[in-house]
Amino acid sequence: MAIVVHLDVMLAKRKMQLKELSEIVGISVVNLSILKKSKGKAIRFSTLNAICMALDCQPGDILECVSDEKHTQQ
Repeated sequence: MAIVVHLDVMLAKRKMQLKELSEIVGISVVNLSILKKSKGKAIRFSTLNAICMALDCQPGDILECVSDEKHTQQ
C-alpha cells in the first residue's frame, strides 16, 4: 500500500498557489513541494491540520491510501 498526496488537486480547487499556502501555513515552499509530489516520509498532525484549515478540507481530501499496483500506474 502507498499513500498518495492530492495537495495539487486541492490547491487547484481552491485556486491557490503553493506559495500562498506556504505563507498561510508557515511551512516552506520546498517542504510543501516535497509533500505535494508524494516524496515526503512523514507529516506532522499539526502540519496536516494547518493545511486542512487553510484549504477548508478534510485529511481524506489530501491523503489517499492506494494499492502498490495502482500507485505504480500513476
